Amino acid sequence: MKAITVIPRQPDSSSLRDVPEPQLGPDDRRGVRVKVLRVGLDGTDKEINAGEYGAPPPGFDYLILGHEGFGVVTEVGPDVTELAPGDHVVAIVRQPGDSVYDRIGNPDFTTDDTYHEHGINLVHGFLTEYYVEQAERLVLVPAGLREIGVLLEPTTVVEKGINQAYEIQRRLKVWQPRRAAVLGAGTVGLLAAMVLRLRGLDVTVLALEEGPYLNSELVEALGARYVSTRQVSMEQAAESHGPFDLIFEATGFSPLAFQAMGALGRNGVLVLASVTGGDRRVEIPSDALNLGFVLGNKVMVGTVNASRRDFEASVANLASSEARWPGWATRLLTHRVDGLTDCPKAFELLGSPGVIKAYVQVSDLD
Repeated sequence: MKAITVIPRQPDSSSLRDVPEPQLGPDDRRGVRVKVLRVGLDGTDKEINAGEYGAPPPGFDYLILGHEGFGVVTEVGPDVTELAPGDHVVAIVRQPGDSVYDRIGNPDFTTDDTYHEHGINLVHGFLTEYYVEQAERLVLVPAGLREIGVLLEPTTVVEKGINQAYEIQRRLKVWQPRRAAVLGAGTVGLLAAMVLRLRGLDVTVLALEEGPYLNSELVEALGARYVSTRQVSMEQAAESHGPFDLIFEATGFSPLAFQAMGALGRNGVLVLASVTGGDRRVEIPSDALNLGFVLGNKVMVGTVNASRRDFEASVANLASSEARWPGWATRLLTHRVDGLTDCPKAFELLGSPGVIKAYVQVSDLD
């Protein structure tokens, strides 16, 4: 079968390769064979293809890319009762390691120095035709969500971060956030706005581009407001629409994290979702930020990857979104690439103007 692979740490090494087609063996009693339907691409895939990080599975010199997979079950092992052929599924990206957090079902909080993630590090990904995974590592997606199932994995990053904010603030006993800001209007930023609106918050999305354009229209369709930072600074936005009880940062531009610290209200939580691998340096008002966090009982927390409960909560979020704003999530899927052979085109799309979510249509949904 075909797969898109890279030689990790070798820049621009992505290629279409023939790889062995996985089958359920006699010992795969809890195994599930999945036909890949769609795979979303993001900055992580682009960075791995640029040779910035990644590692192949043991015994291989290549890594199959893709961690935002969506597929349909074709075969199950004899001990699998929770899934059946024809079910739509998404695989949990990170596999359990050896830390105490891994052992209690929280591999996303692992303290292991080495982690295992589909399409990223030490485990093959989903830019291929079929894969085999254990049933407990697959999340059922209702057939009614199949058009947007490929958005499930990025939604989990949002769900985990926002859920952790609420978990942390249980210390306050009566924390009732009313106003939130989302920094960035890309895929993750838009999904964050969706989840926060589903929780009933007044949401302001701040992004660079001036509206109207598709992203700003999507924000406003949620009943949120869109603010261009070319016209209004973050400090001005906080004065006009804050104080912000929760800020979700999803820009990929690390200096904004420090600006967000200054815009956060008392008893607020700043959630950082950007993975920034550069060496950018900025000058910050460290005394003022430190004082504000100490006297204001503020919190800053990061979110990356997710556990099963985040995946299941994200299924519910997408279903609620479809019920409340029919077709909204589908509009995020702006650029489709048909087939694995055209996958290099998808890499070119990443980060291009007008692209919210690029994805590869590996097989037909029907």
